[in-house]
Amino acid sequence: MPERLRERPVALSVDLTDIGGDWSELGDDAIAVFSAADAVARTPGVLEGASSVSIALSSDEDVARLNAAYRGKSKPTNVLSFPAGRGAPAGFLGDIALAAETITREAAEQGAPFAHHVQHLVVHGLLHLLGYDHETDADAERMEALETSILAGLGVADPYAGERPPQSTAKE
Repeated sequence: MPERLRERPVALSVDLTDIGGDWSELGDDAIAVFSAADAVARTPGVLEGASSVSIALSSDEDVARLNAAYRGKSKPTNVLSFPAGRGAPAGFLGDIALAAETITREAAEQGAPFAHHVQHLVVHGLLHLLGYDHETDADAERMEALETSILAGLGVADPYAGERPPQSTAKE
């Protein structure tokens, strides 16, 4: 049997809820969120088996409240990830909260399309739920490389390109 026929499709169910903030730039169907989640699910070695995640489209006010309660930081942030704990249903990865006003501001500052920035943060949040982090330089490089690769498949420019020093092409 050819290898491609033996591959088992990986499914990621997304429960998307609009609970606050102005998400009008995202459009009615929020396809950007679903395509980003699907891109993560289809990345080899990242997700094992059928899984689900809950994503809340929220406001800065709500995310600031969560950030204060769970991280001790009384300000909004673009994305928060809450991994599922013990007792969660099998395959449930956790919850992601996105902050509309912060994401809108950041997209404008970066000159990035709103939907692309949302996709970046969905990918970023999902990778956190899957155990990736950026606590050390090595972990950050690994996570950013994976994010960049996944986003490239969606036609989204490298969100970290401006943060990395240019690599020298001169031979030493």
